[in-house]
Amino acid sequence: MPEILYEDNHIIAINKRASDLSQGDKTGDASLDSEIKKYIAKKYNKPGDVFLGIVHRLDRPVSGVILYARTSKALERLNEMFRTNQVRKFYLVIIKDRPPEDKATIKHFLKKNEKQNKTFVYDTEVKGSKEASLTYTLAGRSERYYLLEIELHTGRHHQIRAQLAKIGCPVKGDLKYGYPRSNKDGSISLMARRLEFIHPVKKEPMVITAPFHEGDIWKEFHYAEA
Repeated sequence: MPEILYEDNHIIAINKRASDLSQGDKTGDASLDSEIKKYIAKKYNKPGDVFLGIVHRLDRPVSGVILYARTSKALERLNEMFRTNQVRKFYLVIIKDRPPEDKATIKHFLKKNEKQNKTFVYDTEVKGSKEASLTYTLAGRSERYYLLEIELHTGRHHQIRAQLAKIGCPVKGDLKYGYPRSNKDGSISLMARRLEFIHPVKKEPMVITAPFHEGDIWKEFHYAEA
C-alpha cells in the first residue's frame, strides 16, 4: 500500500519508494497509479474504472513526493500550473564531490536520446534541445558526502541527474550519468522532498513534504529545512 501524504476529493500525494514506477510501462511491473486506483476503488466503494490523472513523473530510482489528480478538473488545472512553473519543486541529492559553488543557478540545453533513454547536456542551444534551469544550495555534509537542496525551475527528462553530472557532481549511485558505484538497493540518492503550490480547486496554499524512509542515508546529514 502506498504511503499517502495528502488526500482529498481532488488530489492525492504519495511518498514514492525508489523502486516504484510512477505509471505503468513496457516492463509490465506493478505501478503506483494502478495501486492508487485500487486503493480509491476499495476505500470509496467505486465500481468500474477509477479516474486518476498523471500530473508529473519521477524516475524509477528516485524517491519522494509525487502528485496525482483525482478529477479531470484538477488534472487540467495542475497540468497548466506545472507547465507555467506555478508549482515549486524541491529535491534533495547526495553527491561525492563538493560543487563548484555553495549556491548557484545553472542553466544548460538538454537533448534526450530516446534510444539510450539518456539526456545529453550542452552549454549552448543545439537542434532539438530544450533549455533547463535549476538552483542548488549546499545543505549539509557527512564524512564522505555532500547534500544539496535543489529547486527545479524546469522539468526536463533526467534534468537534475544530467545537469549535476555536467558540473562534475553526479548523483550518488547514478551509473547512467557517471557515478562509479551503484547503491545497494538499485536506487539513486535523489529525493523529491517538497512541492509547494496553490490547490487547483480550493485555492489554498499547499506544502507537501515527503519524510525520509526508514534507514535512509539522508538522516546522516542532520538536514533542517529553512
